[in-house]
Amino acid sequence: MQKPRLYTAIGLMSGTSLDGIDAAVIRTDGHGHVERLGFYTEDYEQAVRGALRACLGLKTDPDGRVKMAERVMTLAHAEAVKKLLAKTGLQAADIDLIGFHGQTIFHEPANRFTWQIGDGPLLAKETGITVINDFRSADVQAGGQGAPFLPLYHCAVTHGLSRPVAILNLGGVANVTYIDDAVLLAFDTGPASALINDWVKANQRGEYDNDGLFAAQGKVDHAVLGSYLADPFFNITPPKALDRDQWTTRPVAGLSLEDGAATLTAFTVESIARSRAHLPRQPLAWYVTGGGRHNKTMMAWLRAALGVPVGTVDDLGLDGDAMEAEGFAYLAVRSELGLHLSEPGTTRVPQPVTGGHKWSP
Repeated sequence: MQKPRLYTAIGLMSGTSLDGIDAAVIRTDGHGHVERLGFYTEDYEQAVRGALRACLGLKTDPDGRVKMAERVMTLAHAEAVKKLLAKTGLQAADIDLIGFHGQTIFHEPANRFTWQIGDGPLLAKETGITVINDFRSADVQAGGQGAPFLPLYHCAVTHGLSRPVAILNLGGVANVTYIDDAVLLAFDTGPASALINDWVKANQRGEYDNDGLFAAQGKVDHAVLGSYLADPFFNITPPKALDRDQWTTRPVAGLSLEDGAATLTAFTVESIARSRAHLPRQPLAWYVTGGGRHNKTMMAWLRAALGVPVGTVDDLGLDGDAMEAEGFAYLAVRSELGLHLSEPGTTRVPQPVTGGHKWSP
């Protein structure tokens, strides 16, 4: 039997925090074979970040600002590709595909609309590499939530682990991928770092709670925590997805910096713990990816709350900073092969669907 073809693909990811660009290169068959070949990350220049921020929440582009932001953002991604190639010693001719997530500026799956800006033809022209972008639209137009979108990649890179296992992504929002032999289920569990970051910034004490030190020095306000956890979202049967701004820091406004950080960290941890009620079986272990895994207080509280081994994906020989970018390289290959990118258990789409638009150089 002929072995599936291996593709060398670059994935490009820029999250809702507008921090910058993650670029990763992998070799994969779009199924269970994944080789990780390199990773590069860089911050957006302030002008690019400002242009993108001015587009958030827009559904149309009456004054041309989205088109302008899309161009400068795409050129920044093209430079990131070139730097990744230089770092890894690869040439553009070695790369089959680029999976270009783009920048989400509006996401409203209830009205079957999502918008990730990014000029695929321009990126293909600038890099000389075939580009696949617009991954989420087909799912949303078919009735899916358009997120989370990496469960299939989580399955591929955890092949061989004892089941059931949970992969927990701690970004601005937290989402879990539950993997069992016959079940793949994924959903947003609640907040992760976004509220904590907002709180620290509002107190003018930096961009985030480094190592969870503020939370470690504070006390949880259980009344405020209870008000957060009373949100009906937590009783909704998954799959389900959240907007980054589902909650605000207003309920902790009267607390000290440390007590607010502790309460918001407890909110993240408790909402993850409560998500277990929606899982068919309790995971044997949880592995954490995303920036939140660097928060030592959050990780310690998670271990106490979940009561089973909680590690990071780095413990498995993976890179928790690179996984999202790697995932969109993987999805680009699946799109090229006509394979599905999402399914009912991951985004609530009625049936498995593929997606993406292809642009040649």
